[in-house]
Amino acid sequence: MAEGRVVRSVVTPADRTLSGRQLAALLTPPVEGRFGYRELARAVRQTLLDGRVALRMRLPAERELAVALGVSRTTVTAAYDLLRESGYAHSRQGAGTWTELPEGQAPIGPAALRDDSGTLIDLALAAPEAPPGLLTDALGEAAAELPRFASSQGYHPYGIPELRAAIADRYTAKGLPTRPEQILVTTGAQQALALSLALLGGPGDRVLAENPSYPNALDAMRGRRMRITPVPVTEAGWDSGLIDAALRQTAPRLAYLVPDFHNPMGRLMPPDQRREVARAARATGTWLVVDETLTDIGLDVPPPDPFAASAGPGTGEQLISIGSLSKSCWGGLRVGWARASARVVTELARLRITHDLAGSVLDQLVAVALMRRLDTLLPPRAEELRRRREALVTALARHVPEWHWTLPPGGLCLWLDLGRPIAAELAARALRHGVRVEGGSRFGVDPGTHEHRLRIPYALPVEVYEPAAERLAAALAGAPAPFAEPDLPDWVA
Repeated sequence: MAEGRVVRSVVTPADRTLSGRQLAALLTPPVEGRFGYRELARAVRQTLLDGRVALRMRLPAERELAVALGVSRTTVTAAYDLLRESGYAHSRQGAGTWTELPEGQAPIGPAALRDDSGTLIDLALAAPEAPPGLLTDALGEAAAELPRFASSQGYHPYGIPELRAAIADRYTAKGLPTRPEQILVTTGAQQALALSLALLGGPGDRVLAENPSYPNALDAMRGRRMRITPVPVTEAGWDSGLIDAALRQTAPRLAYLVPDFHNPMGRLMPPDQRREVARAARATGTWLVVDETLTDIGLDVPPPDPFAASAGPGTGEQLISIGSLSKSCWGGLRVGWARASARVVTELARLRITHDLAGSVLDQLVAVALMRRLDTLLPPRAEELRRRREALVTALARHVPEWHWTLPPGGLCLWLDLGRPIAAELAARALRHGVRVEGGSRFGVDPGTHEHRLRIPYALPVEVYEPAAERLAAALAGAPAPFAEPDLPDWVA
């Protein structure tokens, strides 16, 4: 395995304890129905590798877990011994047993940004190209409006009034009454998140995040030296009980959630669960930062209502919604926004001008024209993405039939289960076969987890996926690599 950058988690273990009942609920029972010590160790190890249990988490006491599972304490003791021997746990005198990973098991860093030779198929960027003709028409409208703004200085730290009103009107039409003063236009959704983190938290503050989650969001939290409390998202979705327990145990300053076609898992949080999460956050005084950048990408279900519309009364003052045109229109536009109370928007704008005085007026005028077209643009966009999703799953089923996945109802990605923890090594091999793909560890709160997963977007044209799957199969089989590994910057979208 190639050596890679190890991103250390900033979460400390002092307040991270798993109860016997919580761990029992996460374990997959053996086929024969009753845990032996080897099956129990294997099940605990699997929860660690796929991110359902975090690193540096204290496991329940042996007696407590034995009661929760209905097995003998001897079985649990032997399972813990096996976990320690294999490097997945360690014990401290008087402090219990804690999860860890074996020495040297860490993620390989993400690889190339792009390949100028044109031979690389980039499956790391979950963002489609602009629909044909869309930008030309919108740019024509924007150019006609631009002279009205040319007589001013051109700085609009909150965003131009026309765009703030258009975004507010769209929230209102979706059942969430919103005034223009509740909208801050930003340079993409990532800036909206960065400003929210800067306003609400600082070094040492706790932030709850889903595991897995969007890598750039996790990196932004680490960059501010925040302590991340992970809560798992699985094929079944979110566990409200675990979220509630994490909120009560750690009382984080804020929580970052992607409830709409979650990146990378594609899950959609049900309305009743949104209310439960919002209620639990209110009880602990936790701010919610809700990433809705994928909300318009409903493929098998309609786009959901805004999270804030179903969160219940009393949540609005401590909730920031983040949106963008990057996924529904085009990433190159770099127009995003934050929706919050007018007071919070003012505070965010004050922070924004210390880094970026204002966004491009021309880009915002283009965005206004696109907002007018969204309702006619989105249905054909969804139809094309369904075709691309089908092309991807067909190609994967043909070339790597041993891989498994759950078809997401929306969003832009498949979250593949490779069946064994080889993602980092496979990603390194794939790059030398001309495919850039991101292993699951890139999306985990803790390094080395989700090693049996790959994220593959279906945002590229249909014809890309057959050769991409062929190359992945060749990399998996260990075939000779035809390309040298590019030495270029790394990033993911």
